[in-house]
Amino acid sequence: MATLKESLTGALPEKELALVPSSYDTVGDLAIFSEFPPELKKKEKLIGGALLGMHKNLNVVLKKVGTYSGKFRTPKLKVIAGEDRKETMHVEHGCRFRVNPEKAYFSARLGGERKRIAIQVKKHESVLVLFSGIGAYPIVIAKIAQPQEIVSVELNPYAAKYHQENLRLNKVFHISLIKGDVVNVLPKLKKKFDRIVMPLPKGGERFLKDALQCSKKGTVVHFYTFSREDALGKLGKEIIEMCKKTKVNAKILDVVPCGHFGPGIVRACVDFQRI
Repeated sequence: MATLKESLTGALPEKELALVPSSYDTVGDLAIFSEFPPELKKKEKLIGGALLGMHKNLNVVLKKVGTYSGKFRTPKLKVIAGEDRKETMHVEHGCRFRVNPEKAYFSARLGGERKRIAIQVKKHESVLVLFSGIGAYPIVIAKIAQPQEIVSVELNPYAAKYHQENLRLNKVFHISLIKGDVVNVLPKLKKKFDRIVMPLPKGGERFLKDALQCSKKGTVVHFYTFSREDALGKLGKEIIEMCKKTKVNAKILDVVPCGHFGPGIVRACVDFQRI
């Protein structure tokens, strides 16, 4: 199949053709350009239309306007081609997720990571998913692993609304969704979990102490963070030191790169266990 640039050959002058972005994310039938050169602003409809012509499974093309911002770290998106909407249905591992990526953070690129964690979960486990968003992590875990209990916590009201709808869509009824800030919610839980998942896009270290209050000896924690690619080897030690500050001893099970976020920057999951 021809590339987007190749499909636009003859429709754009060489100078503009060289600026056409080669990468984009797909969520359901949405294509999302994270970076779109301002020099191509007047040609965005043409470029978006070309992309739709290449992929019949896509119906909407959007571009990110500005950076991730606001309390819930969501991007401002603009429709540049196709249907005038931002909501879609995303399918992953046999699960269906309704989502508007402008209202609730969601990364389709983490689909493999969600499955990686789900297959580690045992049926007898109680699982706590913090910053659960639209419910992708807890629902995939529920479908694949069928653990004894899943509790999820989400502050963003839009994400929580989608989370509830996605529970119904996937006929998953044993997940308890708590709407609120983890700082306020966790002390009230008064429960220790076998596994804790912390897929916050950025700043998870601010909540590690709170999360560890819900852990016990043997609890496995999946902690997400961003790191310089050349500093990945130090992440485990940093996490152990953070745990020690809360008087918790831990051992590193794995440090898993989960994709690039920018030049030299990777998203990583640090799997560790309380000992």
